[in-house]
Amino acid sequence: MPAAISNGARIRTNTPAENAYTSLQTSSQIIARSQLRLSTGKRINSAADDVAGYITSRSLAARNGSLRAALNAVGDAANTANIAQDGLDNINNLLTQIKDAASTASSGALGTDEKIALAKAAFRLSEQIQTVVDSTVFGGQQLLSGTFTADFVIGYNASNSLLTLQVGLDTGSSATNFNIDGSFLLSTTGANFAGVTGLNLQSLSSVSSSNLGVFSSVNIINTLTSLSSALNNVNKVASYLGGLNNRLSSQEESLKSQITNYNAAISRIEDADVAKEQLDLIKAQFLQQTSVISLAQANQNPQTFLMLMR
Repeated sequence: MPAAISNGARIRTNTPAENAYTSLQTSSQIIARSQLRLSTGKRINSAADDVAGYITSRSLAARNGSLRAALNAVGDAANTANIAQDGLDNINNLLTQIKDAASTASSGALGTDEKIALAKAAFRLSEQIQTVVDSTVFGGQQLLSGTFTADFVIGYNASNSLLTLQVGLDTGSSATNFNIDGSFLLSTTGANFAGVTGLNLQSLSSVSSSNLGVFSSVNIINTLTSLSSALNNVNKVASYLGGLNNRLSSQEESLKSQITNYNAAISRIEDADVAKEQLDLIKAQFLQQTSVISLAQANQNPQTFLMLMR
């Protein structure tokens, strides 16, 4: 702390000038610091500015980066569920049309030719179902072929352990919790379409005048029952995906709120108070000018004692 010491008539050490010079350096440092903070907008530009605050702000920033990564993963999971659900909705519409065709074929008023035409039209719809299954893809993986399952990281706990959400659309997956006859293989070439044992949509192409097959009066009830079960199973999986979307929407909002709160905490610790820094800058500039004047005056003091030598 500077003291007002003059050392009397001693001129070898110009203490007043040294005091003024020290004050000038201090003011210049304050000006440089305030200008740096105003230009960067940050109160902490290095660890030396605030050791504890530096550690805290960096820790919060690292956590915030992890939350942003989790937010992206939540978006990927939601996209996966949405694409799969759109595919299932499309399959539901096609399967409904096939069931309507089977219901129409069950009428005794229709002749063999009409039933064959309905079967062939229904088979074309089943081919479109296969196309939907094959083209429902995300991230290079088939979503509805009965093999897709993935764990998405949607958050981290205090010890940085991963919090995951499974999207399971694989055959016999326990993730859906619907127990769809042990399988959910959406393929028109399989004998267990949509988890219904013995349901093979390719059999629609085998309907002929000599053998009505699945559209015959003997089999039509079983055909309608199987198609109804398949529709129900498709809707169950779609509802499972809908529930996932609801959870993902909630997690997305939670992550966004956390990110905002972390940004606020980082700002409180690290960002500069522009008004305060401006006040400090003006005060330091004033002190700098007065220090220069005082230094000039202190340097004139030895001239007074030269009069004693004349």
